Amino acid sequence: MDFKDAMKQLSERIDRIKENLQTEEATKTAFVMPFLQILGYDVFNPMEVMPEFTCDIGTKKGEKVDYAILKDGKPVILIEAKHWAEDLNRHDDQLIRYFHASNAKFGILTNGILYRFYTDLDNPNKMDEKPFLEMNLSDLRNHQIEELKKFHKTYFDLDNILSSASELKYTGELKGIISREFAGPSSDFVRLFARQVYGGSVTAKVLDQFTELVRKSISSHISDIISERLKTALKTEAAQQPVAAQKENEQETASNDSVVTTVEELEAFYIVKSILRYVISAERIGYRDAQTYFTILIDDNNRKRVCRLYLSSTNKYIGLDGESKPDSKGRMRVEEIKHKIEAIDEIYSFSEQLLAAVKDYV
Repeated sequence: MDFKDAMKQLSERIDRIKENLQTEEATKTAFVMPFLQILGYDVFNPMEVMPEFTCDIGTKKGEKVDYAILKDGKPVILIEAKHWAEDLNRHDDQLIRYFHASNAKFGILTNGILYRFYTDLDNPNKMDEKPFLEMNLSDLRNHQIEELKKFHKTYFDLDNILSSASELKYTGELKGIISREFAGPSSDFVRLFARQVYGGSVTAKVLDQFTELVRKSISSHISDIISERLKTALKTEAAQQPVAAQKENEQETASNDSVVTTVEELEAFYIVKSILRYVISAERIGYRDAQTYFTILIDDNNRKRVCRLYLSSTNKYIGLDGESKPDSKGRMRVEEIKHKIEAIDEIYSFSEQLLAAVKDYV
């Protein structure tokens, strides 16, 4: 099994077994140690991976970090591991102290699911406050796997990783700024664009007007990009479909009793999937098609419904769960609220409701 497949296999195990891990030690055994093994390190060789590595901090003696990866007898990576349900923001100070007391160049703070990689880009021998690389192992991206591979024992090169760390850190911070500006444009950001299209003075009133215009323009542009990519992908998939499968689809379409998933329904599904994939694993998002509606759900479970789509040629609706109300027999039923939409792209305007619908399944 190659590195990528091994990481993805570990990723797939997380949701299945995490609820059974009641202690920090169980998390280390089930998640952290296999992670280090995939990186090529012998977790049972203390000359390579030293558990409970001692980091004396000033007058405090006997302070221990969970693991230290050693090279030529010296620590190069310190790893502080917590229980999988722990909030890592409460523990970064601890790793900072250990890092300062050692000669290690990298620190990893993890709960077995989230991994944060630190180094000393800002000040030598002082761990940066922000990680240069952060990843969620249960939602692992291909580019993150490539960055992880650089920490593999076989490929470990200090200068190469430090060079990548610098680029990753600033790229990550820039992406964060862009994300914040896109979500809520600042006055400086709005003024930058307003000056290029508005001939008069950008007063406070004009700035307020353009703030909403810039936000809508960004949202529309992103929707256009995603929709175009989805259409291209669907066309490519259709072009590659075997002739036999195409004939089968034609036969299904000819039958009035058949349920045919349309291109429009698939496009809507991919839009919802693109909204949800940042909070829940994309593999868990699926759909079931019926003659009158198209349901998007989690884990192929009707009780984990995200929304229903009604995409007839005349009227289009997105159905979202409302409040639970008793039916005629006193049983609690979730009321579905239909919202009319003119076009598929309008699904993006329901992003908050869609994200709220899956919060209990994350």
